[in-house]
Amino acid sequence: MHGEPYRPCGAIDHLVGRRQFMGDLAAGAGIVAGSSLLASPGGAAEIAGLGKSVVVVYLNGGISQFESWDPKPHLETGGPFQAIPTTVPGVHVSELLPHTARQMHRMALVRSLNTRQDDHGLANNLVRSGRMTQSATEYPELGAVVAKGLEKPDFPLPGHIATMPAGAGGRGNNAAYLGPRYASVNVGAEKGGVVNARLPDGMTVTADKRRHDWRRFVNNRFRGRVDSAEIDAYTQTYEQALRLMERRELFDITREPTRVRDTYGNSEFGKQLLLARRLVEQEVPFVEIQHGGWDFHHNNFEFHLHYVADFDRPFANFMEDLAQRGHLERTLVIVMTEFGRTPRINTGYGRDHYSRAWSIALGGCGIQHGAVIGKTDAKGAEVTDRQVDHRHLFHTYLQAIGIDSSGDFDIAGRKFPVADPAAGPIRELLA
Repeated sequence: MHGEPYRPCGAIDHLVGRRQFMGDLAAGAGIVAGSSLLASPGGAAEIAGLGKSVVVVYLNGGISQFESWDPKPHLETGGPFQAIPTTVPGVHVSELLPHTARQMHRMALVRSLNTRQDDHGLANNLVRSGRMTQSATEYPELGAVVAKGLEKPDFPLPGHIATMPAGAGGRGNNAAYLGPRYASVNVGAEKGGVVNARLPDGMTVTADKRRHDWRRFVNNRFRGRVDSAEIDAYTQTYEQALRLMERRELFDITREPTRVRDTYGNSEFGKQLLLARRLVEQEVPFVEIQHGGWDFHHNNFEFHLHYVADFDRPFANFMEDLAQRGHLERTLVIVMTEFGRTPRINTGYGRDHYSRAWSIALGGCGIQHGAVIGKTDAKGAEVTDRQVDHRHLFHTYLQAIGIDSSGDFDIAGRKFPVADPAAGPIRELLA
């Protein structure tokens, strides 16, 4: 495929510098890291010592299950693409995924999702938080929960990182009552990863240390007299920004050998996967990569032909690379999206939003490799076996990495369930 694929929905690249990162984090200080987290789910200290990571590849917009994980090639509305065998006997995926098909023995499929939500915003909230919600800030997203659950004392890097093509900074407002300490930090995959990470000309290391010592002294003195959530948030922000600057070489993918960079390719997506692999090596608890623009209401087949190709080879290489380096056994990889696409082809040769019967893929740590959970009818319109939803997935993700999803967070004496207590994990999917 030549060049970058056309993105009809418009990808948003948050090119934010260090100052923006500082400001955004402080702005989210309404609920701060200083909140009392008296209980951590699942014996987090013991689990964190195992160095587990979660990598989410988010296909923003809604990939078609027919052109990926649950092909129906003999249907009139199944599309022109055939199904191909994988490394798991009897399991087939779309022919658009030839490289990923060779990684299926390290993966599993869930083909029986019914989330009953066809709106982009609400569906995003559902699959990210595992709850029915009207607000993106009502419940913490998976990344925040993992960052908290796998937190290690004095860990020098953010526990919840979102990659982007270039630039660095900005912090998501996606940790809800867990506080901004566990919200996502955006880090670029190009231009060294972290911009504005070096001292300005004329500023010596000694002078910089003295000014930060003075800042800490003033903060601590004032904090001793005033119980201020904002001070806690600013303090955490500055200290984390300093740690990012000190470890900036970790975000520079040009330090990888040329042969390694070549295997990931020169696409934005490939570079972000390579950065994710470097972060997994450092045992960062949670990394998210977005591959946007999958909302194909028109020309569904043409767009999937190009987009799936852009995904397939780099993703398969990422799985292979993790496995060869011995990291896949402690890394859960999730290919996530907000919903599937309609069995019906519309007048624009596209597929519309469809949440009643769709699929996701996942692999690595804690997952029964080669498993296929559930199935849909011959037309792909209804789930006919083992129906599950966003709640079951959220429990499953956490259980796979050893976090007790039935536990509670204790925030200032108030209990918050880690996951929806009305549901549980997909037991047959867990190793």
